[in-house]
Amino acid sequence: MAPGAEADVAIIGGGIVGLSVAWGLLNRGHRVVVLDGSDGSFRASRGNFGLVWVQGKGASAPAYARWTRASAAAWPGFAEDLRAATGIDPGLRRNGGLDLHFTEDSLARTVARYRGLAEALGGDDFEILGNNALRELEPEIGPAVAGGILHRKDGHANPMRLLRALAQGVRQRGAQVLVDRQVVAVERRDTFRLRCADGGIVAAQRVVLAAGLGAATLGPVLGFRAPIRPQRGQVLITERLPKLLNYPSVIARQVDEGGIQIGATEEEVGTDDGTTPEAIARMAADAVRAYPALARVRLVRSWGALRILTPDGLPIYAESPDMPGAYMVTCHSGITLAAAHARLLPAWLDRAADAPDLEAFRDSRFP
Repeated sequence: MAPGAEADVAIIGGGIVGLSVAWGLLNRGHRVVVLDGSDGSFRASRGNFGLVWVQGKGASAPAYARWTRASAAAWPGFAEDLRAATGIDPGLRRNGGLDLHFTEDSLARTVARYRGLAEALGGDDFEILGNNALRELEPEIGPAVAGGILHRKDGHANPMRLLRALAQGVRQRGAQVLVDRQVVAVERRDTFRLRCADGGIVAAQRVVLAAGLGAATLGPVLGFRAPIRPQRGQVLITERLPKLLNYPSVIARQVDEGGIQIGATEEEVGTDDGTTPEAIARMAADAVRAYPALARVRLVRSWGALRILTPDGLPIYAESPDMPGAYMVTCHSGITLAAAHARLLPAWLDRAADAPDLEAFRDSRFP
């Protein structure tokens, strides 16, 4: 990287969140540089379950529920834009999704939460189904499933193809993507000057911190509280199979290449992104309990990855009080929110008249 690289906006972080924001800013005519980490950096996209999901999101935070639904609604146009620009199909399939329950009590508690959220939103599009009704939609569901919830606005995509499309697309639109760059210092004068570990300098009018877990270190440098933590999720994938599942669920989904992805755990283990036999056995057992046909299928891989979580589980969208023009963008639902980050968030960064109201997600809500 040559000293003196310049841009309107420098985005720190080249994962799905950072690249989605970059795509949107490029579409608004900005010069963008993306500073990405090394191949060894922790990346949530490696373990993402690929769901474009609204049900249950924001059950106690209607602002988050609305934001999630706005993103899901924007996903078809976002996916088509990427496909048209790059020839890479992000694999969106949005015909509904299932939340399966093994007990009536568990289903009833979840339905109560969904009804409370529906009241706050002025309505919601979900159906409560018993085992027989579920099996009409998904014949492979087993008798151990007491019932479930179908939400017609849920779906799933291919996280790796999405990442590829974004990486190719932002380059095609003229962004500089600088890899293996770690920002170690920030100065704010007439412009921001970002100094990297290799001595390179990037100058920009504005900065967007979308570095995932890296924001825990760099966030305070820019004036943010940045109270984020890692949470490990382990997932499994089976051999490639003919069409078996019609709908994604929070237990399993059939990816577009044919394998069944099974997951996922929620483990507070720091930055350990490994796997454990106990978690693998538990996830596999739940999947077979829900879909007995999977008992005859071979697992081919298991892996772990780290999510990015805030104390209340909601995203952070904030401008720094200490360094105006520096923004923090972080969330744990990078796939679901990718369309919002590309199509809606740039108007907020530009302070445009049509900017979404993101006051509920300010960093200052944390002590």
